[in-house]
Amino acid sequence: MFTDTHLDVFRRDGCAVITDFISPEQVATLRQRIDELLRSFDPENHPLTTFATGQSQQQQPDMHIGDEYFFESADKTSFFLEEGAIDSSSGRLTVDAPRAINKIGHGLHLTERVFTQLTHSAQVKDIALKLEYKDPRVLQSMVICKQPGIGGAVPWHQDSTFLFTQPLSACGFWLALEDCTLDNGCLEYIPGSHLTTPVTRRFVRKQDNSGTEMVSIAPDDAEMEGVGGNGVPIEVAAGSLVLINGQVLHRSSHNYSAKSRWIYTFHIVEGAAEYDQRNWLQMPAGAELTKL
Repeated sequence: MFTDTHLDVFRRDGCAVITDFISPEQVATLRQRIDELLRSFDPENHPLTTFATGQSQQQQPDMHIGDEYFFESADKTSFFLEEGAIDSSSGRLTVDAPRAINKIGHGLHLTERVFTQLTHSAQVKDIALKLEYKDPRVLQSMVICKQPGIGGAVPWHQDSTFLFTQPLSACGFWLALEDCTLDNGCLEYIPGSHLTTPVTRRFVRKQDNSGTEMVSIAPDDAEMEGVGGNGVPIEVAAGSLVLINGQVLHRSSHNYSAKSRWIYTFHIVEGAAEYDQRNWLQMPAGAELTKL
């Protein structure tokens, strides 16, 4: 249950944890469906699209997923691979196919019944109402696997950089499907950074649709406060929900452990806010972002 205390913490810190948001039985049902999806993955009929948000992208900021498979994932069940799962010289998988998956998304709230039911549950709608959304819209729903040993690090970022609206309105719902600890790459965040750190960049489609790029939306002297500092870990048990303000700085470390870190996450934005065509994630022509 999302209480007034949760709301106060969320407004102050930019994140809030709701323990036991779903039952162990619900966790088991979601995990069973994820396992089925992982086992259905066929690398022979896949473009072997990786998901790169870590060190390699920081070194080459224009290098990111930008292929058709990525762009057309908003309403589909698509598979994206860990960078460490592909041999750079041969282009072949270095691990078994199910272990190679970084994430499954970005339209699970549309394509998968168990995720649709959870995303549109009364509990989620209650939170959106208490956060004062008037017309909440759902987007970028996905399972992130954080695979044992090869689960890549995600550097400091703000979700509104990737899901930009005017005015800013993104909020993440991050649901642990197994225990998340520092060992297997739990979330870390900088409390209060949503109040002190402006969104200075946008992750957008290139004008010719040939890929993606980061573009500045702030003066050159604007800085992301807190980047490089020590984050506060959010270690949670399976079934816990973490709410993430779209402006709060957060990250997760590489998973060097022998245990995966499965989570389901989706975002909402305000329907009345402008979500323009430069955003990388777009629904097919004629379709709109899903009403919560």
